[in-house]
Amino acid sequence: MQVFLETERVWLRPFTRADLDNLYELDSDPEVMRFITGGIPTPRDVIRDRTLPRFLRPDARFAGYDFWAAIERSTGRFLGWFEFRPRQPDGTDEVELGYRLRRDAWGQGYATEVARALIDTGFRELGVRRVVASTAAENRASRRVMEKAGMTLVRAYRQVWPGLYQDEPQDDVEYALHRADWEQLHQPA
Repeated sequence: MQVFLETERVWLRPFTRADLDNLYELDSDPEVMRFITGGIPTPRDVIRDRTLPRFLRPDARFAGYDFWAAIERSTGRFLGWFEFRPRQPDGTDEVELGYRLRRDAWGQGYATEVARALIDTGFRELGVRRVVASTAAENRASRRVMEKAGMTLVRAYRQVWPGLYQDEPQDDVEYALHRADWEQLHQPA
């Protein structure tokens, strides 16, 4: 197995076509999809025809940035996925951190562990200037992961997600961490 990043308990590896069932199972859980689609599962054909191809198509311009399958090291179990990708198509100064985990992996620190490792890799090795992440304002668990990873609340905003939530605006939040702030957190005492 090709591993991009390794933490104490998780491997991040590139997606393969064999991950179709993993992604379908993940996106079929209404609780996992609660703050993404209002709990509506993603149809298998959408995963097969849109989601998985996007996850399989790394951007050759940006080595080290991608969507990654998260695998529990001790069992080989698929936990979910992480995204660490440039926010704009023209550079890597600002990257977006994203994640989606299976419900049975919630509350065990996996998201925080991997988020911290991706942020550290971005600042130490990839020359990232700023990492951002966003979620639904009421998604307290995801917000807590961002905070534990060193990110701070930047803004609250309303977003319309076409085709979801009856096209009503939703309250979202954005968190960020600047390289200079990260460096201060990691200075020797």
